[in-house]
Amino acid sequence: MTGLMWFGTQDFQSVSQTRHACDQGDALNGYTWTTYDAREGGVQVIKDSRNNVKLTTEFLKIPDGHRGGSWAARIKGEPLEEGRPLRLSTIFYMGLEGLGGIDMETDENENGLTGPVAFSGSSMELDDFTIRIVDGPDNEAVLHGPHEEAFKERIGKTHVAGFRIPPADIWQAKEFIMQNVIKHASEVLAPYNVPNVVPPHPSFALQLNDEIFSGSNLYAVQKSFDGPFQFDIFFEEANTKQKLSGNESIPTPIASNLTFAPLHFTALTLDEGIKALVESYDKRFNEVFPVPKTIEVSDLESLKNFSKAITSNLIGGIGYFYGTSIVDKGFAYEWDQDDDVADEADKKGEKGARITEPKALLTATPSRSFFPRGFYWDEGFHLLHIGEWDNDLSLAILKDWIDLIDEDGWVAREQILGEEARSKVPSEFQTQVPTFANPPTLTMAVTAFISRLKEFDRQPSDGDLGLNYGLDLGQVPMGVGYPPAASLRSRYLENPELAQAYLKSIYRPLKRHYDWFRRTQRGQIKQYGRKARSRTEAFRWRGRSKEHVLTSGMDDYPRGPPHAGELHLDLISWMAFFTRTMRDIAEFVGETDDAAAFVEIEKATLDNIEDLHWSEENKMYCDANINEEDESYHVCDKGYLSLFPFFLSLLPPDSPHLGPILDLLRDPQHLWSPYGLRSLSASHPLFGQGENYWKGPIWVQMNYLALRALYKTYGAQEGPYQERAKEIYAELRQNIIKNVHKEYERTGYVWEQYDPLTGEGRRRFVRPLLSTQ
Repeated sequence: MTGLMWFGTQDFQSVSQTRHACDQGDALNGYTWTTYDAREGGVQVIKDSRNNVKLTTEFLKIPDGHRGGSWAARIKGEPLEEGRPLRLSTIFYMGLEGLGGIDMETDENENGLTGPVAFSGSSMELDDFTIRIVDGPDNEAVLHGPHEEAFKERIGKTHVAGFRIPPADIWQAKEFIMQNVIKHASEVLAPYNVPNVVPPHPSFALQLNDEIFSGSNLYAVQKSFDGPFQFDIFFEEANTKQKLSGNESIPTPIASNLTFAPLHFTALTLDEGIKALVESYDKRFNEVFPVPKTIEVSDLESLKNFSKAITSNLIGGIGYFYGTSIVDKGFAYEWDQDDDVADEADKKGEKGARITEPKALLTATPSRSFFPRGFYWDEGFHLLHIGEWDNDLSLAILKDWIDLIDEDGWVAREQILGEEARSKVPSEFQTQVPTFANPPTLTMAVTAFISRLKEFDRQPSDGDLGLNYGLDLGQVPMGVGYPPAASLRSRYLENPELAQAYLKSIYRPLKRHYDWFRRTQRGQIKQYGRKARSRTEAFRWRGRSKEHVLTSGMDDYPRGPPHAGELHLDLISWMAFFTRTMRDIAEFVGETDDAAAFVEIEKATLDNIEDLHWSEENKMYCDANINEEDESYHVCDKGYLSLFPFFLSLLPPDSPHLGPILDLLRDPQHLWSPYGLRSLSASHPLFGQGENYWKGPIWVQMNYLALRALYKTYGAQEGPYQERAKEIYAELRQNIIKNVHKEYERTGYVWEQYDPLTGEGRRRFVRPLLSTQ
């Protein structure tokens, strides 16, 4: 694990606001990956007005490594405002959690170090490696200030510390390191803590103590600067060699007069490598995600940069997590009680919260700093975008989620793996329950992959194009073989047999998951005399409270009172979509009997959406509930919920219900706004009330579902509403892009949701953690 922290030394108070995870509470002016590719690296820009620094981190991956390759990083700082001093202290740290060790190769000195600082290490996963931290040529330190003579032996030096701590606590590196800095400062400042005595300059005192414990598994390297600065970090595998022909697409500008050379990076590696990476990224991005001419913006270049930044941040926010979870197999709300389940859990001694065996997950987190965990609900949307940019990376993430499906077919909706993740979650939300679901959005990633496979089959072959896509994440070094403008990165798309094998590998666990949904989220039809063509296809979310249905993903959206007989429109819609996905996979992998069964289930589910959830009186789809006379009635709250059969393209283009749906979403008195579709009608009595999470605010992923349905189904296929669907699509798309871009330009962030009346960004913004793990 490596990471970076910094604090200002213009005053002593700044150390209490040490930056580390780029948290929203840091009140930064902005932080963003302007360029990031998971295979090659990227550039991140952080603006910190409190400390008057524009911090740029450049990260370059070097391929051909035995255990994943080597990498280099450059940390640069320059003043945000000329005329204001820039005095900063940075701390780069490295830690090892598992078996192995790290040793500092540079000789220790109690007063600090000059020149490069080198470390060597080894672990089972990484084999032998070295890490070097090298200063730029023009760095300057604060050399003058009160009592400078007393500190002259330490001024302008690099300071280090080595810690021997429990491996499970490595993730708390910041706390250990900053305790060291504060303790050292307290000791050296003690003689000056008297009346009328001016204290030393903060940079003279706020330093690591230059003590290295034997067997240290966490090291920190501190540098302090006065003005602009730069330093480089090189991680090199011991056995890495780089092929050097002078014509490689690899952005590593080492002399080309050798066939092979051991990797030993210099500043030139980053000078030329980052330049080549950015040029390559820009060229490929313009091919994969071109800005359509139909988009009307005043600043096209700004929109392109915004598009690159949000894509880079999504991929830059991918994290790997490993650890235990907390599960309670016996918990249920009173309206969800199942005595057989409770008895079984009690019999097995599984009642109450229990710690599970550790598991691993590669996941695109909503926000690495605020939500260091995987969210099922979010992941399916993430993978749609990641898959367009890097198909095989999206499949690696999808496979990790599939591997989490247990023997019963359940996967926790929040993957809170380990103590670090749990430290960011209130205790009441940490426990996961095996009867609680989440919208099966992973199915969207599967259908998107199948669509790419079908599209790829219609394209010219790689031989015709002269392209090389032959990479396998985890087996072949990242960054090799891709031409800069390649529009696809996938050996799975190029190799039908490999794609078939992948889909077969996920089919059985995904079917087990599908069966779990149908078994545990089953709703009641005949118990309340409901009339429906199918007696089985009806569903309700388990795990709802009186005020929230967290399992639905739309937490506080208005619902009827909790009842064992309620039926939820969004869940039956997701199940119809899930069934369609399973049919597609079954057909692709040759499970013909299963495919035929899925066709029948899909038809029955679609029929029941009409029979159980369409309200002719209200001209909309609704939840169903049970009144005091045990009779079924519709719960109709105009908003996202009522659009679900449309969102998931479950209605045929000639459906008579499509017209009222388009009327509802386009009505400014209800869902339509200049900024996107509102989650709840502006005319609803609960609009904007209470928690106001899903009671009006604009959510981009739901607007995306609307746009996808309009573009791919109702505007593309013949029907009585085709032209209207095209018109609404164009206007809605323009509104959303314009507003999200405007708010990004205004605030520097992409937000979780947007105000339904003003379009302003609201709630937590979505950005990854600064440190890399």
